[in-house]
Order: sequence, then C-alpha cells, then structure tokens
Amino acid sequence: MMNPFHGFGHTLIEVVYALTPLFIVFMLFQIFYLKMTRKKVEDIIKGFIFTFFGLAFFLQGVQFGFLPAGEMMGIILGGLSYNWILIPIGFVLGFVATFAEPAVRILNQEVDKVTSGSIPEKVMLYTLSFGVAVSVALSMLRVLVGIPLWYFIIPGYLLAFALTRFTKRSFTAIAFDSGGVATGPMTVTFILAMVVGVATEIEGRNPLMEGFGMIALVALAPILSVLILGILYSKKEKENEQNMES
Repeated sequence: MMNPFHGFGHTLIEVVYALTPLFIVFMLFQIFYLKMTRKKVEDIIKGFIFTFFGLAFFLQGVQFGFLPAGEMMGIILGGLSYNWILIPIGFVLGFVATFAEPAVRILNQEVDKVTSGSIPEKVMLYTLSFGVAVSVALSMLRVLVGIPLWYFIIPGYLLAFALTRFTKRSFTAIAFDSGGVATGPMTVTFILAMVVGVATEIEGRNPLMEGFGMIALVALAPILSVLILGILYSKKEKENEQNMES
C-alpha cells in the first residue's frame, strides 16, 4: 500500500516557496502603508497558516489520489468498444468540477458584490459550469475522433472577439478573467489526467498533443459563455427600458 504522505516534505517546501513572497509583500505594506490593528494582522496571519496547510494537503491529495484516479478512468473508458460514452461523462465531470472550483466561487462572489447583485452569483456559477462542461465534452470528442485543436481554438477566439462588440465592457473583462479562473486545480488535476489517459489508450493518439489541448478549450469556453450572457443581459435591459418608457 502506498504511503499517502510519501513526498509530503517536498510538497511543503513548494507551498513555502509559493506563499512566502505573498506574506513578505503583505508585511511590507502593513509596515509602511496599511498599518492595520494587531487583531486584524493576527487574523490575516491565521488565514495564511490555514492556507498553507490547506494547500499542502490539497496538493498531496492530488498527487496521491486525483491524478492516478483520473488517468486510470481515462485508460479504462478509452479502451471500451463504446468509448463514445466519454462525451456525456466529460460533460458531467466538467460541470461538477467547475461547480466545485474554489476560484470560480470567489470570482462569482466578487462579481455579485461589485455589481450590487445585478449579476447574481448563481447565474455566473451555472454559466461558467455549463461552458466548461461543453468544452470538456468537446475535448473528449476531439480525442476520440482526432480533430486538430486549432479547429476549435481559432474559430472560438474569433467568435469571442466578435461577441465583444455586442456586449458591455464589464462583461468582456469578467469573461476573460473567467477563462483563467475556470482552469483551476479541480479541472486541471482530475479531468486533464483523465483526458491524457484516454489519449494514451486510443491507438494513433498523442497524449502530449490531444491530452494537454483540453486546457486551451476549458479556458476558451467560459469566455464565450459569459459574453453570450452579457448579450442576453443587454437585451433584457433594453426591454426593461422600453417597458418603462411605454
């Protein structure tokens, strides 16, 4: 049986490297600019400690469980005679992974707060989850059929740039931020490993090309879905204005 804490020391060192610069920057700002109360600084330091151990345990769990499980599922499903089932499975996993993504939750909360509730948190969450679900399903289809990645990427970004002409700047900014947020640890660790496993099992597929192209699609899908949401919101606002005038 594999030791779940094998290599945990190395993981702790990586987390130290990741969080130390942030902590140093915070302390410098606290000393020269922020000058918050001692109680507030203590609360923030406690938050850093929780973040440190939470991130360390999460990364260790990824190495011990998420990556192997995702890859083995991909290998098994890719070897089935009815491997088309990967498309609906990819849709469900993409939706669930984004729904549980911590970074997506934080983005949605910030959008809801900044817009004073005009863009509700739940609407953003379901929009992003649906967009990523479609992109993961397309990634599965791409691996199964062998469609080149640029068949999706070039038309997708051309469509995204075209949609920016019909939506507000606020939605454009949120959309492109959403693309980065959606490619968080939940999606990358489990679903990426699964797609790589599928590409490994299917004859004639290159795991390096087909597997890692999924992240590009996942980054593109939320941009399109949020821009479309922005267009729908704009139409709704115009209808409300017309109703008020009449």
